[in-house]
Amino acid sequence: MKFLLLLLTALPAAFAAPAPQPIKRTSTPTVAIPSPAATIVGVTTLVESFNGIPFAQPPTGSLRLKPPQSLTTALGTVYATGIPLACPQMFFEDDSSSIPSAILGTLLNLPLFQTITNAGEDCLTINVQRPIGTNSSSNLPVLFWIFGGGFELGSTLMYDGANIVKDSVTDGQPVVFVAVNYRVGGFGFMPGAEILADGSSNLGLLDQRLGLQWVQDNIASFGGDPTKVTIWGESAGAISVLDQMALYDGDISYKGKPLFRGAIMNSGSVVPADPVDCPKGQVVFDTVVATAGCTSATDKLACLRALDYSDFLTATNSVPGLLSYSSIALSYLPRPDGTVLTESPDLLVAAGKYAAVPFIIGDQEDEGTIFALFQSNISTTAQLVTYLQTYFFNDATTAQITSLVNTYPDDASDGSPFGTSILYELYPQFKRLAAILGDLTFTLTRRVFLNVHTSLHPNVPSWSYLGSYDYGTPFLGTFHGSDLLQVFYGILPNYASAAIHKYYFNFVYNLNPNVYNGSTTAYANWPQWSANQQLMQFYANSANLLDDDFRSTNYDWIAGNVNTLRI
Repeated sequence: MKFLLLLLTALPAAFAAPAPQPIKRTSTPTVAIPSPAATIVGVTTLVESFNGIPFAQPPTGSLRLKPPQSLTTALGTVYATGIPLACPQMFFEDDSSSIPSAILGTLLNLPLFQTITNAGEDCLTINVQRPIGTNSSSNLPVLFWIFGGGFELGSTLMYDGANIVKDSVTDGQPVVFVAVNYRVGGFGFMPGAEILADGSSNLGLLDQRLGLQWVQDNIASFGGDPTKVTIWGESAGAISVLDQMALYDGDISYKGKPLFRGAIMNSGSVVPADPVDCPKGQVVFDTVVATAGCTSATDKLACLRALDYSDFLTATNSVPGLLSYSSIALSYLPRPDGTVLTESPDLLVAAGKYAAVPFIIGDQEDEGTIFALFQSNISTTAQLVTYLQTYFFNDATTAQITSLVNTYPDDASDGSPFGTSILYELYPQFKRLAAILGDLTFTLTRRVFLNVHTSLHPNVPSWSYLGSYDYGTPFLGTFHGSDLLQVFYGILPNYASAAIHKYYFNFVYNLNPNVYNGSTTAYANWPQWSANQQLMQFYANSANLLDDDFRSTNYDWIAGNVNTLRI
């Protein structure tokens, strides 16, 4: 058994996600919704919670590997009081015995890397959490959460929004929190020519979109304002936020009204990708089909749909996972299909084919460290070039990848975790690879997006940040996903957590992180990125403005060669 998977299986209790302390249930809130007609029964603890509300027909049987279908019949009474089922999960696999135990302990403390045993296909549900006493006339802004997990794992059960709602009440700007389950891994993002021909690509994005439509139809009954929805995501969730902005060439209308009016992206935005039927995607499909025993079937998709759940899950998980040697060269991710995601997101953004709503976007300072833990055999520049070309950018030439790598000095003091001199070089190319992966997937592609957006829509405001509040964490720094404990759960009652929550609530209410009840907030002014291209850099107990021009040589190369960087 692989070492990391063993830890994940054996220690879920020790590394459980932070959860509110049990509080005596004081009432049973009940809400009647119109579409489909249902009576939703919730539970009161810190807030009023309605968990696991179905928003689509079960994607099972003939609906497996099909776009989500709306519910068409009344649901009667739904007891939304338990733990919602997670969609089928794809756990990572690798021989992680060479990774220091301190690193594993830190990683396993994140919700992203916890074992989910409560999973199954009938998982398309939504959670709604609201302040105690909210009713249908409250008309509160809505914060719509899209979880991350590399498009391969994650679920709403990892993200209890009770503390978010409670903090919003304390802040005087109460919100309704909504979290959507969507299909991940091979259930939600299967590639291949057969999938494209069947019109069954990007199913996870379509699940999210149907969830947003459900909000428009029903959130007013819970006391939410459907005209004031902000979509918010982290990691794959943030990439999904950008994709929701770009779906159908930027059409976010539903029944003549926009699905959302603002966006928040934590660690993710534009991910250039080859089409659903690209060679790399076809290899994934063919591997799944072979593992499933469907290679000789006349209709391979029909064969996959007829499999028992456990057999299909095993087949979809037979390809490399998120935390493996191939790292974030993901087997499953959103890919252009000509219809839902008509082109690669970088092309859609460049053409202005996205919903230009006000947004906040930012990254952790050391996004790439956790994704560079598994490649300890890479010790030279040549091996690093071969690795990137083989696993990530099949269309790039060796000369192009060499040119990219050479913009990053072969010097540990320049790598990630940044600002740590020669410390924490796990293997000879670790810090260099960590810097490259973090910049390509998150930090510098964020800057590319901001520059394009500002040139196309100078009057649509945006704000950007850099999280540095975990500086000094050995080998990892302020690593990808570390903001979940700080920002989402708020378990560290420090400046960073309080300030970010304040800025976010201001934004949800006013589409401006600096405005509170019509006046300037007590926290430092956060200038729009377009003003002087500055970031708000958050430390644990302070914040300051940072010019967004670091690693400019690397940025210039990436911005000028995006067309060769599609995965």
